[in-house]
Amino acid sequence: MIVQTVNLTKRYGKLVALNNLHLNIEEGECFGYIGPNGAGKTTTIRILATLLQPTWGEARICGHVIGYESRKIRPLIGYVPDFFGAYEDMAVQEYLEFFASAYAITGQQRTRVVGDVLELTDLVYKRDALVDSLSRGMKQRLSIARVLLHDPKVLLLDEPASGLDPRARIEIRELLKELHRMGKTIIISSHILHELAELCTTVGIIEKGELKLKEPIAEIIRRVKTGTKLLIRVTEQVDLAALLLQRTRGIRSVDQQNGQLIVDLEKQTHDFSSIARLLLDNNFKINEIKEEEVNLETAFMRLTKGIVQ
Repeated sequence: MIVQTVNLTKRYGKLVALNNLHLNIEEGECFGYIGPNGAGKTTTIRILATLLQPTWGEARICGHVIGYESRKIRPLIGYVPDFFGAYEDMAVQEYLEFFASAYAITGQQRTRVVGDVLELTDLVYKRDALVDSLSRGMKQRLSIARVLLHDPKVLLLDEPASGLDPRARIEIRELLKELHRMGKTIIISSHILHELAELCTTVGIIEKGELKLKEPIAEIIRRVKTGTKLLIRVTEQVDLAALLLQRTRGIRSVDQQNGQLIVDLEKQTHDFSSIARLLLDNNFKINEIKEEEVNLETAFMRLTKGIVQ
């Protein structure tokens, strides 16, 4: 395990931010960390970044214990907070050279490394621009460029797409995909769940400081999919269509929402072509009929509300 926590707990007085967290992350994994505000995501990431000490329990990165071997851990990690920070009066290249020198990268190696991360993050054309003049999306890319200077094994990203416009979010996501292809282990917290679904290999859901589960996304979706739901739109007489379907064998329930019928099928019912035929035979005109998509957002809402046990 490249990242491992055992009984990791953090208390602030009576407030329990983390409660006996057990988390194992394999090398090369891209792990999405999701949960409501205040669930413990940022606390976990700050402990792994060696910025917070746990109240009790243990966290290890590459076998080194956080708190006892933090000096050995810091060269192995790159931490990107949700807010950029200071040094905004520097030029982009000057900013990166400053941090490269902090990692004792000197001479021609520094020039090469800074050039490489500028190219990787698509910031070459901004190398002479002041950091203060950059958009929020470019500042986030610069933050990632900064933590790549020393070639860390583990990247810790706390809400890296927070506050970004759609284009900037896509650019950050594609950059992270490339870093994952390069073999980096990535831990990323985010509220933008559909983007985590495209990026991550596994997801962990945390609520009130406790890890509910950690599984591949496909397995999480399978867990919450308790049956098949159809979304049906008819041109008129929606109430009569609902009444017809409620009396039909194989249908558990029918609800209406914004003129749309939400039809919950019995578990053993998988073929819904007969439902379309039934509506047509009774002179209903169908505008749309499709199966409800169960995605990471659906799973998150059901699991954090305790709908799935």
